[in-house]
Amino acid sequence: MARILIVDDEQKIRRILSVLLQERRHQVAEAASGQEALDLAPDFQPDVVLLDVKMPGIDGIETLRRLLAEQAGVDVIMMTAYGTIRSAVEAMRSGAFDYLTKPFDNDELVMLIDRALEMRRLSSEVEALRGELEARYGFNEIVGISPRIQEVFHTMAKVARVDATVLITGESGTGKELVARALHRRSKRTQQPFVAVNCSAIPQTLVESEFFGHEKGAFTDARESRPGKFEQADGGTLFLDEAGDLALDAQAKLLRALQEQQVVRIGARTPRRVDVRVIAATNKDLEGEVRAGRFREDLYWRLNVVQIHLPALRERPQDLSLLLDHFLDRLNQELGLAVKSIAADSRRVLLDYHWPGNVRELENTLCRAMILCEGDVLKLTDLPDRVRGELGAGSSARPSDLDRLSLAAAVKEATERLERRLILSRLAANRGNRTATAESLGISRKTLFNKMRQYDLGGEDLEE
Repeated sequence: MARILIVDDEQKIRRILSVLLQERRHQVAEAASGQEALDLAPDFQPDVVLLDVKMPGIDGIETLRRLLAEQAGVDVIMMTAYGTIRSAVEAMRSGAFDYLTKPFDNDELVMLIDRALEMRRLSSEVEALRGELEARYGFNEIVGISPRIQEVFHTMAKVARVDATVLITGESGTGKELVARALHRRSKRTQQPFVAVNCSAIPQTLVESEFFGHEKGAFTDARESRPGKFEQADGGTLFLDEAGDLALDAQAKLLRALQEQQVVRIGARTPRRVDVRVIAATNKDLEGEVRAGRFREDLYWRLNVVQIHLPALRERPQDLSLLLDHFLDRLNQELGLAVKSIAADSRRVLLDYHWPGNVRELENTLCRAMILCEGDVLKLTDLPDRVRGELGAGSSARPSDLDRLSLAAAVKEATERLERRLILSRLAANRGNRTATAESLGISRKTLFNKMRQYDLGGEDLEE
């Protein structure tokens, strides 16, 4: 149902259109002149306006312009007689959604209104998606009130809109890619590609092809030409994750591309110019790597124009409680869960844990616990053994009992303990998707369900 305003100086036309639209459950208001429409619109807040071109007083074109200026997002469909088509074209140039010529077919009118409403719906979805992306990849996703993280925010705000190379440092799991994406989202390149490259995952023999691309026939498997990461990121941002893991010869090729802002595909003779902003990240001490001769000093200074260091989670304990609530809300929305709160003893354990894997470990741990949680409160038993500081789970045997176990019993207990931990880990990694978990473990769904029942992991309600 939509709010539709009909503006026409002919009462008969208004009444026919009102009945037609009310039968389709739309909320309808009528105005006999342009001025009446302008007076009525602020309170009625129409989604669509059906506006006659020829009216006494303020004509349809002027009414259109003033409506669009005063009512953000309203769609206006002009109604015009055959002899005033030129006015309808002018209306389209002034921002009208479309126009109809009188006399018009009712089905045509309804179809046009439906199209306008569908466009509004799609536009709203796009705006919602943009808001979601802004929340996820803007500064809002990086949660914290501690002085250390506020210092990060301050630096990010300064560097985001400046086309400078940035080096992000910090331990694994601190959110380096999140910061890189946030910088891209706030930069003037935001409408262009963000291309991420995991430098540690590129085989040494493929570095040049990955970065610079190749031409068809350049080597045995080059069946077609392919652009490299630099070309893919042209106009946007190239994110070099774990740049400290590049070998020295790959560093030399990367440095040359950064200096010259051009690349040569393997098998090509002509260089191609590229315009990229580079953001690099590493969990290594690059200054130490330079001193050890494992990282080129000239490349280090090329990348380290502005440095942003992300503190480890243990270095900003003030943020931990905020992060717990943030992930609780976000994971509930993303996974369709309904875990309302964290029990006091569970929260205390989570706050006391040292989080060697940083924010990534915290998120994955909470995700796993929420998936396995029965009820709407996250209990201590939902947390993994490593967080609770226990030796194992799924067995009543205490560490001192091992002395009384036979070899076979000890092996069986250790195997079950390992199986349970592995299943929990894979369930968390696959966000509770049991089919994907079974495939990653190399077992059938039935076997996975049986083991989940065996280890009391919520498999009792699963179908065979």
